[in-house]
Amino acid sequence: MDDAVYKLHQTPAECAKDLLQFVPLAENDVVIEPFRGDGAFYNNFPNNVIKNWAEIKEGRDYTDLEGGYDWVITNPPFRLETGTKRVNSFWYLLDYYTQRARKGIAFLGNDRCFCTLTPRRQKLLKERGWKMTKVVVCSIKKWRGRYFFFILQKEGDNFMDFLEKNY
Repeated sequence: MDDAVYKLHQTPAECAKDLLQFVPLAENDVVIEPFRGDGAFYNNFPNNVIKNWAEIKEGRDYTDLEGGYDWVITNPPFRLETGTKRVNSFWYLLDYYTQRARKGIAFLGNDRCFCTLTPRRQKLLKERGWKMTKVVVCSIKKWRGRYFFFILQKEGDNFMDFLEKNY
């Protein structure tokens, strides 16, 4: 991956640390950071969890993380190569991890990520047993302003709903 082609947005470490307080991690939860980058989230995972990571620039692809895991916590890449095309990765990765994680997923994203949560996709998440339990809004001025920390869980109350009908 060429940095000149793909501008990398490393999460500020202090922001990652502050966001992690909203994730209900339990002792001995297995937590992965599939796009570790500089380690802003990974380095701030609490000591009482079992942690693993991937970072393509270090030869560890997110698809190679084997074994079960409870939580996925990351700032996913905005775009992802999927064979022959580049796609907004938020939904692609959410779809991927809702079929693998046992307890929860926490992704840092922007307003465009919200737009990928169509009624059809929300219905699929619901059928898989996933609920959007929290969204934390933060400002990261060095990027483009407002960002959202989306927390989905198998347990808890869903605060987001949808209408299936098209108007």
